[in-house]
Formats: sequence, C-alpha cells, structure tokens
Amino acid sequence: MRLIETEFITPRRTGDPLGRRATTSAPAAPVNLGILDHMAASVNEVVDFTRAATPDAGPPPAKASAVYAWMADHAEHLAEEKRRDAEVLVLRQGLEHAAAMGEEDTVRHFARQQPCPNCRCYGLFWRPTPRLAACVNRKCPGPGRPARTFTLAQLARHHVEARESLARRAT
Repeated sequence: MRLIETEFITPRRTGDPLGRRATTSAPAAPVNLGILDHMAASVNEVVDFTRAATPDAGPPPAKASAVYAWMADHAEHLAEEKRRDAEVLVLRQGLEHAAAMGEEDTVRHFARQQPCPNCRCYGLFWRPTPRLAACVNRKCPGPGRPARTFTLAQLARHHVEARESLARRAT
C-alpha cells in the first residue's frame, strides 16, 4: 500500500532545480511547485515587457495562456527592434517551457538545426544539465573569441535575427 501511495498518488520527486516544495509536515502538493513558479515568472516577464513597450496596453488577461496573444496584439505597432525582442522572448520562453516539462528532445532538435553563432557551423548539441547548447567545432572559440556554449536566450536571438536577415535578402 505504501508503494502505491508514494509512487502513484503523490507527485514524484524529480529533483526540482528550483528547490521549492511543500513542507514535510503537510501532504505533498498536488502540483509541481517549481513548474507553477516557472509559469508565474514567465507570465510576469511577458506582462512587464508589454507594459514597458506599450504603457497603454490595458490589463493583462486572467488566463496565463492568453498572455502571448495579448502581447502580440500590442506588439503590432512597435518599432522593429521591440517586435524582434518580443519574438525572441516568445521563442526563448517556449524552449524554456519545453525544458521545464522534461521535453529535452524539443530543445535538442531546435539546437541541432541552428548554426553556431560564432563559427556558423551546424552541429550544436544540447546539454540539459547546465541548459546550454555547445558547438562541436573544436576551432570555434579560437583566440579572442567568445566561448562555444550558448544559452537559450542567445540561440533564440540569433535564430530570429537570422530569419529576419534571410527575409530581407529574399525580397
């Protein structure tokens, strides 16, 4: 009975990297509190970005899933730089959400499809523990160049800028 209770009824311990959990004197929380904190931080970041870009944006939606549409509605009339920042924010958070939910394959697939921001070689691989993408080219960093590991924010910015550059050259 104890096995059924600990393995199938209470949430599993997953080594929560955020370290937040219910106290031991209370029963286990019915949700993963680390994911809940991650969602709240993501929504707050989108709301703060939108309010900074468009102070007359109005109140954010009550549902967390509608926050991105709310930001997109207010980002239509922004300058090109701010629209790019909004795209980077959405892409980065999407990748962070996938990593937080354990969907490392999604992040790994995205990283493999991106060229290295330094040497432009394809072959980035995802390292889930430090949450960094690393270039496999040994000559990538070279003297005076930056490191050959990249955060999700760096990959998202590089991806959006490369896509915009390609769109400008195509027209």
